[in-house]
Amino acid sequence: MRKATVLLLLFATLSFPVQRLFYLMGTYAVIDLPAEEEVYRTYRYMREIERKLSSYREDSEISLINRKAGVEPVPVSPETLEVLKKAVHIYRLTWGSFDITRNDAGRAGAVQDLKIEGNRVFLKRRGVSLDLGGIGKGYAVEMAYRNTSAEWGFLGIAGDMKVWGHRRVLGVKDPLRGGIFLLMVNARDLCLSTSGNYHRRHIKVKDPQLVQLTVVFEDCTFADALATALFSMDREQRRRFLSENPDVGVLEVYRDGSFYVNGSFLTYFTSILFPEGD
Repeated sequence: MRKATVLLLLFATLSFPVQRLFYLMGTYAVIDLPAEEEVYRTYRYMREIERKLSSYREDSEISLINRKAGVEPVPVSPETLEVLKKAVHIYRLTWGSFDITRNDAGRAGAVQDLKIEGNRVFLKRRGVSLDLGGIGKGYAVEMAYRNTSAEWGFLGIAGDMKVWGHRRVLGVKDPLRGGIFLLMVNARDLCLSTSGNYHRRHIKVKDPQLVQLTVVFEDCTFADALATALFSMDREQRRRFLSENPDVGVLEVYRDGSFYVNGSFLTYFTSILFPEGD
C-alpha cells in the first residue's frame, strides 16, 4: 500500500532556517530543522531506515525475510523488529484491517505465518511475504523524530508528517477538485497521515463513498497504519473503532463533497479554515 506521491499535507507559512526536499522511499520528503547539519544527518538516518524496510531493495532486511520464507528465520535489526511488532499489534487493534502480510496470491491474510522470536523473523510458508507500504513512511518519520535533538522541526514523507516545538499551518488536499480542502494550525506536537485511492485502487475499501481519510495522532507509526486501516473499513467499523479509541482524530472526505471530523481531531488544532472554492 502506498500513499499519494505528492506531499498531501504540507503548507508552511513561516520561513524557517533550513528546509530541504529529498527523494526518499519512492516519493518526496521534506526535512525542516534549525541547523543544516541536523537536516542532512536526519536524511541519512531515514535513508538507513529505508534500506532496512523497503521491499523494493533486494538488500533490505524485509526482502531477505521474504526470500527466506518457508526456509529459515532471519536475524533483523532493532528497527525492523520494532516496526514488525507494532504492525502485528495494529493488526489486532484494527480487527485485521491492517495487515502487512501477503499470501502466495498477493492478498493480505497470512499473519498467522509470521513468527517473531527474539530478533529472528520467519515466514513459515513459501510464497508468503511482507509489505510495509502502509506503515513504513510513518515509522521512518517517527524514528527520525526520536533520533533528533532539535527542539522544533517538521518531517514529512508524502502524506505522513510530524510537527513539533512550534506552530505551523498545515493543509489537507482536496481529493475531488485539487487544491486545499482544509487548513489547520496545530495546537501541539502531532502526526498527520492521509490515505486515499488517487490514481489507482491500491487499498481495498468497503465504503465506496469515502475518497480520503486523514488521521491525527501523537505517534506517526500508528497514524500511518491507522489511516490505511480506517480507510479500508466500512463506516460502522470506523465509528466503532473511534469510539473504542477516542484519542485518534480523523477527517473523512466523501464523494459528494461532504466530510466528517470527530471531536479528537479538533483538539489537535487551534484553528481550522475551509478555503473558499472557485
